[in-house]
Amino acid sequence: MKITDIKTFIVDAGWRPWMFVKVQTDEGIVGWGECSDASPHGIEGTIRDLKPFLIGKDPRAFEMRFQEMYRRTQQSLGGIAAKAIAGLDCAFIDIKAKSLGISVVELFGGPTRDKIQVYWSHCGSSRVRYQDILNTPRIDTWDDILALGKEVKNRGFTALKTNIILPGQGATYGGGSFISPQPGIGSTDQYAPKWLIPHIETLIGTFREAVGDDIDINLDLNFHFKTEACLRIAKVLEQFDLLWLEIDMYDPKSLRQIKDSTSTKICTGENLFYMRDYLPYFHQHSADMFMIDVPWNGFSQSKKIGDLAEVYSHNVAPHNYYSHLSSFVSASLCATLANVRIMEIDIDDVPWKDDLTTTTPEIIDGYMTIPNLPGWGTEINEEVALAHPWDENNLAAVTSKGYKVY
Repeated sequence: MKITDIKTFIVDAGWRPWMFVKVQTDEGIVGWGECSDASPHGIEGTIRDLKPFLIGKDPRAFEMRFQEMYRRTQQSLGGIAAKAIAGLDCAFIDIKAKSLGISVVELFGGPTRDKIQVYWSHCGSSRVRYQDILNTPRIDTWDDILALGKEVKNRGFTALKTNIILPGQGATYGGGSFISPQPGIGSTDQYAPKWLIPHIETLIGTFREAVGDDIDINLDLNFHFKTEACLRIAKVLEQFDLLWLEIDMYDPKSLRQIKDSTSTKICTGENLFYMRDYLPYFHQHSADMFMIDVPWNGFSQSKKIGDLAEVYSHNVAPHNYYSHLSSFVSASLCATLANVRIMEIDIDDVPWKDDLTTTTPEIIDGYMTIPNLPGWGTEINEEVALAHPWDENNLAAVTSKGYKVY
C-alpha cells in the first residue's frame, strides 16, 4: 500500500478553525486525522512541506512514518510542527486499522472499557461569548448560571467544566492585555484582582447549588494567572470539592507549589508535547491529573504518554475541544489505556457539527460509547467541510471577542 495524495481542510467552526487531514492510498483506503489549532495555515504549510517525502510510502508503518516526520522537523520540536505530524499520524493509524477491518481500539489491544465518562466542557463559557452563533439562552445573571447547571443535570451529564464567566458582560475573564480588543488596555502581570476571588467563589458556588454534590465541577484557568494568583484561587475553591482546577503553566515546580498548598485537585498538560515535555511534570508529581491533546500529539505518541503516566500512578484525561472526529479519536485512546479518569467534550457548538462527520458520538447518561467500527469509526463529510471554509480574516476577532481584561 502506498500514499498517493494528502489533502487538508480548514473549516470555520464559528469562533475557531477545525483542521483535518485526508490521506489517500493506491488501494482506495482513506485515512482521516484532526489537528485543529488557531494557526491552521502554519499546520497546513508544514503538511505541504512533508507531503513530498510521504508520497509513495506505506502509511501502515505509522511508527516509521512518525520517526521520519519527527526527524525532518526536529529543529522545530512541538508547536505547529508537532500538530501537523499529529494529524498525519492519526490518518495513518486510521488506514492501518481499516486495512485490517478492525477499530483503532482493537489495533492497540483494547478495549479496556466500553464507555467513558465525559464532561460538558466550556459550560456557559461558549454561551456567554457566542450566543449569537449558538442560539442558546443568554447568560446575564446568576440565575442564568443556576438554570444552566440544572440543564447539565437534567440532560444526564455527571460532570462539567467552565471558565471564569462574567454574566451580563458577554465575556469570560482573560487576565492579560495580549487578548484585549483594545491594544494597551489591561495588565500582563496575570494577577487576580481583589474583586475576582469572591466572583469565582460565587460562580462555582452557583454551579454547585444547581448540580448538587454528586456532579463533578472543573474550573479552567488556562494561562491567565501566575503562581500567586493560582494559590489564592485554589484556596477559595477548596469548599466546593472540585474534580480539578485546570492550570496551564510551563514550570513544573511552580505547579507543584500550587498543588502542595491546597486540597483542591490540580490538572495540567493540554499544551505539552510528547513524553519529553511530560516527564519533568511526572517526576515532580506536579499535578493530580494530566491532560493529553491527541490532535496535537498524535495517537501513537498519546498512547505512549498515557502509558508513561501509569508508571507514575497518574490518571490522564483527553483534551478534546474539537470536532466529533476528535471525540472518536480521543475515546479510542481512552479504550486503550487503563489510567483514564474522564474525557472532555463540547456540547454547545455550531449547529451543523453533527453533519460534518458520517457518524456522531453516542452519549448516554454522561458516558460516550467507545467506537467499534473500522478505523476511528467515523469520517469527515467533505461536502460539509467545503461548505464552511475558514476565513483567516476572522482570526483577530476570534481571539479577542468575549474576553474582559483589567
